[in-house]
Amino acid sequence: MSTETDSKVISIINNIKENKGNVQNEIPEVIEPKTKNTQKLKESIRGKPKSGRFWKSKKERFSSINKTKGLKLDFQKKTALRIERKRTKELSKNIVEQIKEKELQRKERRRENIKRTAENKQKAEIVQVITNTAKLKRMKKKQLRFIQKRDTNKAVEENK
Repeated sequence: MSTETDSKVISIINNIKENKGNVQNEIPEVIEPKTKNTQKLKESIRGKPKSGRFWKSKKERFSSINKTKGLKLDFQKKTALRIERKRTKELSKNIVEQIKEKELQRKERRRENIKRTAENKQKAEIVQVITNTAKLKRMKKKQLRFIQKRDTNKAVEENK
């Protein structure tokens, strides 16, 4: 066995010595430019994540994302867009103003209605003037709660 292993070792050493001359030819073959496909393969082959969330993909940094500047419009199109924007802003302002105006009118009408109903209630009240103050002293608490002080001079002047 030792003779066999010795012969094998010697043959391997001879092969290495012969290949030393050809090392310059092998170097360009070993160093090849990496293509996108090989990079994608290396990126796509990932181990199982420690968290167990296999559906999570590897996040890219914002600096690595290629940004496009988009299409640049010519001057006429830009001015047309600007004019259109101004027109839409004016229209929206007009609509907002109309809505506010309607709201103010509605509030004013409501205030007038409340005022009118209060006046009508006051007109419809049955008023009984108490001239004898001794009656007030004899009244019970519950009756006193319903008594209200009013200025009767205004009512008399309005009726005239």
